[in-house]
Formats: sequence, structure tokens, C-alpha cells
Amino acid sequence: MREREEVSVLEIRDLHVTVGEGDDTKEILRGVDLTVRSGETHAIMGPNGSGKSTLAYSIAGHPKYTVTGGTVTLDGEDVLAMTVDERARAGLFLAMQYPVEVPGVSVSNFLRTAATAIKGEAPKLRTWVKDVKSEMDLLEMDPAFAERNVNEGFSGGEKKRHEILQMRLLKPAIAILDETDSGLDVDALRIVSEGVNRTREEGEIGVLLITHYTRILRYIKPDFVHVFVAGKVVEEGGAELADKLENEGYAAYVKDSNEAAAAEVARA
Repeated sequence: MREREEVSVLEIRDLHVTVGEGDDTKEILRGVDLTVRSGETHAIMGPNGSGKSTLAYSIAGHPKYTVTGGTVTLDGEDVLAMTVDERARAGLFLAMQYPVEVPGVSVSNFLRTAATAIKGEAPKLRTWVKDVKSEMDLLEMDPAFAERNVNEGFSGGEKKRHEILQMRLLKPAIAILDETDSGLDVDALRIVSEGVNRTREEGEIGVLLITHYTRILRYIKPDFVHVFVAGKVVEEGGAELADKLENEGYAAYVKDSNEAAAAEVARA
């Protein structure tokens, strides 16, 4: 495992990504530029279908998506040249919008195996058990969940708490949270947000928070807000930009994007 820089930097430059093959190929990301440093929280906001989740999964290395142009680096190293597990060991973490079930693998075994893979050695069992229990208590998770199969039979809120539990224990340099707020009731949203905020307060972590609602931003204060429409960032600002989106929505941005696309077709 490579030693991480004191301040990690995730740099995305002119990223283009497609999905599908042959005649069904569709470009989703159309030149994304973004820099996330540890200690910063960036919110990516945009309407459904704008490519926000594609950005998250492309950074993580999902095979469904094909990078056709641009670069992604972490502390100067080429992320796109890394395998999925190498990206995790380098310090990238993805909390998925729809966490998958892993039958036959208990939560406790899954977490310790992941920690061993990332750190290069197994954590001391006594300390590890204590840390897992402590974090589960803070996330208001029943200790019995440690012996259940990963996400099997979990509610939406329980799955999202488990994602944050992973982040808390694995301590990544950059955490990408893909619509972590979707499907959460008020109590679960508060608990999940508190877990993210504890991580921000306790260490240098960069957070890329993807959402199309502003409610999670009432709990997790972003340093930067990026409006994402039609596969690219169309406006950037501070937390006040989220308030503007709450009041005005995305309609004006979508209209401008459609008009720009029409003008480009007319020029071709």
C-alpha cells in the first residue's frame, strides 16, 4: 500500500465517458473538470439522468462505462490505469446509491477482509471488534447486523448506514457518496449525515457528495457546489448555490444546455 500524501488531491480533467456498444453507444460525460482535495466537501447536484452517478462509477472503475477521453489522477497517479482494488488501496471509496447484497458473507468478515486488503495486513482482532462495535453504536446499528450477510434483507436505511460504516472503518482519502440520501427517512438521514461529519472532523478526507436534493446539505455543509447538467459542470459556487437550486430548480440550466446543444448541431 502506497503512503498517502498529507493532503490528497483527486483531479478530473476533460473526462468523457460512454456507455453501450456499437450503434447503441451513448456519450454520458462530455468533458468534466473537477478537483477535490482532502479537507473539502463538494456537492454535485443536478437532475436525474444528468450523469452524476456515471461520474461516480467511472472514477471507481465500473466496467459498464468506457472512458473515451480525459484524465483522472489521485495525488498525481493515473487512476484510470488502476484496477478497481488498486483504486481502493490508493484511497478512493464509493458509497453506492443501490448497495448490492452479498449472500454467504457476513458483515464482520466483509469489513475485516476489506480492511486487510487496503491496509496490507489484518487489523488486530481485539481492537477491530471494539472499533466495529463502537462505530455501529454511533450509527445506531443493531450489533446483530455484524453476523448477518452483507445487505441481505437490509432496509434502504440499513444499507446506507452500512456504507457509512465501511467509510468510517476503512478511512479513505477521498469518499464518493452517490445519492446516499435516496430512500432515507428523516432519522436515517440524520444518522448517516452525522457519520459523514464525524469523518470530516476527525481527519483529512475529501468528500464528493452526489445528490439531486438539497435536504442532505442541511446536515452536511458543502464547501463547493457544482451544478451538473447533460454530462458536464455548468455552474459552480458555494453553499449558497444549493439554496438557489432549492428555490429555482434545474429548469433554467436544462434549457440553456438544450439550446447550446441545438446550436452546436446547427453549426455542424
